[in-house]
Amino acid sequence: MFKPTTRTVISLLLLSSLAAPAWAEPGMEERIKAMELRLQALENENRNLKEQATRTEQKVEVAGNQMEKIASQGTSSKAAWAEKTTFGSYGELHLNKLKNRKTGGVNRDELDFHRFVLFMGHEFDDRTRFFSELEVEHAVSKDTAAGSTGVVAVEQAYIDFALNDMLSAKAGIMLMPIGIISETHEPPTFYGVERNPVETSIIPTTWREGGVALTAKMGNGFTVDGAITSGLSTTAARSYAVRDGRLSVASATAKAPAYTARLKWSGMPGVEVAGALHRQSDITQGADATAGAATLYEAHAVVNKGAFGLRALYASWSLNGSGPKAVGADKQNGWYVEPSWRFSEQWGVFARRSNWDNKAGDAANSRFGQTDMGVNFWPHPDVVVKLDYQNQQSPAGLDEFDGFNLGLGYQF
Repeated sequence: MFKPTTRTVISLLLLSSLAAPAWAEPGMEERIKAMELRLQALENENRNLKEQATRTEQKVEVAGNQMEKIASQGTSSKAAWAEKTTFGSYGELHLNKLKNRKTGGVNRDELDFHRFVLFMGHEFDDRTRFFSELEVEHAVSKDTAAGSTGVVAVEQAYIDFALNDMLSAKAGIMLMPIGIISETHEPPTFYGVERNPVETSIIPTTWREGGVALTAKMGNGFTVDGAITSGLSTTAARSYAVRDGRLSVASATAKAPAYTARLKWSGMPGVEVAGALHRQSDITQGADATAGAATLYEAHAVVNKGAFGLRALYASWSLNGSGPKAVGADKQNGWYVEPSWRFSEQWGVFARRSNWDNKAGDAANSRFGQTDMGVNFWPHPDVVVKLDYQNQQSPAGLDEFDGFNLGLGYQF
């Protein structure tokens, strides 16, 4: 359909005015010209507004594209951070029903969420990584009314540097490379509700110190570890028991550093054989002039062949000085042997014999013995239910526990 424009209408009016009779109103032509000029000005103004609107739309589009790009970069950065950060946890709940055979001794009837641990790791780049574990023991940090001995502690927090394909270094709070369960102690990875008494009383696991360490892969399954760390600080009041000397890097006295070396061979699938040497120039950190240097020797073997498993460990301390010698603590040692049979993916049974003595240098009988046997059930590879029976033999006059333990553990 034909739609006349404003200019067409004006043109028709002009034509009609030329053809009009002489009696047409005077001044009509001038008014028409003024109207045409005004219309032209309006059209120019409208064109300018349209051009400004177009430029504004272009600017908005450019700004929008920039915002999308910034948002995309931010999202990518967050995604990259998340992809390089790892979270995990492990924990264990224990029920102990143990009778104390000591005359007048107190039985242990206890339900305890023994450990709750959170893990966080981050990979800064291909060669620099961070590892950490934050642990809550016995469910609360402190409850005097309930008699709780719970603690909140940093179990690990260190930076690992891959210097090359064969050599790495780490610095911070780290677990000592001594024994079987010191570095790998998540509940689904071992038999028995409680950790074995030799690796808690003699080594003493979990044993963490602050310092630096090097790990070298030598080939043919050999690995060498070396560390310079903070050390223990035991006292005569505690009969120089090594476990009581742990400082956990909590404003720890650092007068006498400790040196640790380990040689490990794992050149055959399912087999690990290792030996470690730990030396500290002063086991009391200068607090006791009658005590001196301390040396720990440790050796162990782990064999897993098909359904059969075997763990065996020996550890021995030698403490210098007349103070430790006077109470028999100059010699502290222990060993255990643990055969096991995992007859299906979900079920396994074990037996373990342990002997340990924190006063082996004394002529009097101070040796503990314990027999454990039980079953592990894994409803999932990272979840375990444990039941075991323990029979403990203690020196005369000391607590001697006999009974059952039930446990639930997990890791992820």
